[in-house]
Amino acid sequence: MRIEAVQGDITTQDVDVIVNAANSSLLGGGGVDGAIHAAAGPELLAACRELRRTTYPDGLPPGDAVATPGFGLPARWVVHTVGPNLHAGQDDPTVLGSCFSRSLEVAVELGARSIAFPAISAGVYGWDVADVARIGVGVARIWEAGVESGAADGHPSPHGLDLVRFVLFSAAALDAFEQRLAAPGRHDE
Repeated sequence: MRIEAVQGDITTQDVDVIVNAANSSLLGGGGVDGAIHAAAGPELLAACRELRRTTYPDGLPPGDAVATPGFGLPARWVVHTVGPNLHAGQDDPTVLGSCFSRSLEVAVELGARSIAFPAISAGVYGWDVADVARIGVGVARIWEAGVESGAADGHPSPHGLDLVRFVLFSAAALDAFEQRLAAPGRHDE
């Protein structure tokens, strides 16, 4: 499994899954969430409304993930995850780690071979991008080790996933992720 970081627009990535840093309502918002909804088209909002009506009437909890089709996106699927909001006192790094691991689990269940993540919770939710990079890359490396050993610390087998890409909007965010990727052997969620 290859892990990489690039600067760019997550909505244009040619991968099987893009991860949406959603809010718990699943009904769109600003930042990455708004960009993904705009690029996917109105069908994405309709699919999210159906999820709210049937499966998540109280909203998607922080740290969890759920998939919808990608509709107008190049990606076949969107995996929506709700990061912890530091401004609301949600400062538990294990919840942020769960956003990354649950998204990987859902991608594997879908049969995806590639996934692109934004810097979950690093925007309006107030997390320092260096912490997001440490946690996100740490989870990806645990999964990478699981590919080599055949299991990933109690997670479903990550076999089949060839690429984990972090797509960052700014040069500063890219730098934080590149620094974390350059630190060999660091498996620190």
